[in-house]
Amino acid sequence: MDAIRNNSWVFLCVVLFSFAMCSTPHHIIAADTISSDDSLTGNQTIISKGDRFVLGFFRPGTSQNYYIGIWYSYNTVSVQTVVWVANRYAPILDPSSSMLTLLDGNLVLLSGFSKTPIWSTNLFSSTLNTTQVVLGDDGNLVLRDGSNPSVVIWQSFDYPAYTWLPGGKIGFNKKTNQSHALTSWRSREDPAMGLYSLESRPSGTNQLALYWNRSKIYWNSGEWVEKSKFFVSVPEMRLNYIFNYSYISNVNESYFTYSLYNDSIISRLVMDFTGRIQQLTWSQTTQRWDLFWSVPKRPCEAFGICGPFGYCNQDTWSCECLPGFVPRSPQDWSLQDSTRGCVRSTPLQCGSKDSFSPVPASNLPIPRFDQRMLTAGICKSACEDTCSCYAYAFDHGCQLWEDGDIINFNNITSSRTPQLFYLRRAATKINSLSPVSSSLQPISTLEVRKSIVWKIVLPVFLLMGVSGYIYLFRRNKAIKRGEHTFSFLLAAATASY
Repeated sequence: MDAIRNNSWVFLCVVLFSFAMCSTPHHIIAADTISSDDSLTGNQTIISKGDRFVLGFFRPGTSQNYYIGIWYSYNTVSVQTVVWVANRYAPILDPSSSMLTLLDGNLVLLSGFSKTPIWSTNLFSSTLNTTQVVLGDDGNLVLRDGSNPSVVIWQSFDYPAYTWLPGGKIGFNKKTNQSHALTSWRSREDPAMGLYSLESRPSGTNQLALYWNRSKIYWNSGEWVEKSKFFVSVPEMRLNYIFNYSYISNVNESYFTYSLYNDSIISRLVMDFTGRIQQLTWSQTTQRWDLFWSVPKRPCEAFGICGPFGYCNQDTWSCECLPGFVPRSPQDWSLQDSTRGCVRSTPLQCGSKDSFSPVPASNLPIPRFDQRMLTAGICKSACEDTCSCYAYAFDHGCQLWEDGDIINFNNITSSRTPQLFYLRRAATKINSLSPVSSSLQPISTLEVRKSIVWKIVLPVFLLMGVSGYIYLFRRNKAIKRGEHTFSFLLAAATASY
């Protein structure tokens, strides 16, 4: 009887094990590798051999979108810190029905039950059946020939996202004309390409630069000093007891890279969505990322950080809208992404129906029209008579802004002398400021008070003075003549009004 019972238990275990194996939607994959018959789905991950990095599906913040990405393992960094994203522009909503797998020698992300390809390494490979993907302890995801692992077909280090890891490259491939650049996220919860990038300068220069919209340089690293291993504009790099930066240039490529003198240190360089690059180091003591150096040093120095018709308040280091404007996307502003700027709360009507509101500025954007004119009044009229003119300034010359948007506008600080910039606004809104422009209210209030003083208070004082003079003059005459002057004074005062 016991033998029968034991055999029954063995049979039951075999059945349950077989059922579990058959019901598993994907094969069990190796710790750090995806092979041609493997796939990644749902909450499955692969982990680098030394337990430094993880590859899998993740969701940034409170976003409902999922992405394939690489992040530090929780045994390395206790806060999820994503360093690379595959499908930056094509998020998925359901990772359980999506799959990362190898097809025709490429790493491909298939979305939904229809298994639609939404991201791929997009290569032609002659090793269709032997390719495999390996996640290294340096955070580099490598597609290689499984029969000859030294042959690298594709690697994530050639397509950096917003994080520059030790061993990665920032530079230019001369053979493929491919640029290795860092590009910021669009916002804290959207890894799509943002407006800011860190790139190498054009061929022939050993410098790095920060670009806005991949076109305008707003910071330059200065020349690379090979002997001392630092950039002229980044003196913090002279403290090279932690980082070992180097510049490599040959017939195939030119690039900057760096390593750490101590492999136990965890560090990364980030192109932040606020327009600044930051060298961060993980502290095991405080369990947080500590800032080693950053440029620009102040948030307001990042070009266009507040977008069209927005300005950076240098006292609070925050973005606000110019008077008469509201955030274009309040949701983006709540995520600290203000690069889309502001829009008018009330449309302009053109001509004399519009008014101009003085706004103090520490620097002004480049105008479309700049010419010497005799007076500020003529300058104002020139803008007023042109419907496309939305602002003017007069300082030994007339500056007009027409069409387009105002970008990179900064307000004054208490320590600087204001330069007045006259912004065109709808007349119906001239006496009320946008709630997101509260820091500009004292200027408008001051203008109103000046107007009250000159138009109301001063005439009243003049009238009182004239009436008093008449009263004293008549009173003296009345005393001499023995007349009662009260009725005359009342008549005189009434006549004066």
